[in-house]
Amino acid sequence: MTPRWAAKVDSNQVAIVEALRAVGASVLILSRVGQGCADLCAGFRGRNFFLEVKTDKGKLTPAEKEFQDSWNGNYAIVRTADEALKAIGAIE
Repeated sequence: MTPRWAAKVDSNQVAIVEALRAVGASVLILSRVGQGCADLCAGFRGRNFFLEVKTDKGKLTPAEKEFQDSWNGNYAIVRTADEALKAIGAIE
């Protein structure tokens, strides 16, 4: 079993974090939290967004799906920097 502090980070996460920060978003990396929690929390224009980072063919784990289904706030699955920027309302 992989310890949570060694959690796998998707290869596109760095580019997504850089793009979010470039438009002025605060980004908290949550990848180590586990239990299905989204990978990132982005704060932008007074709102917070949970973002689950996936690669092109990546799928939600059962725990991630459970988190997604139970979360009543802003939540999006993002695969690219543009998808992340759209999810927080930084671009159309």
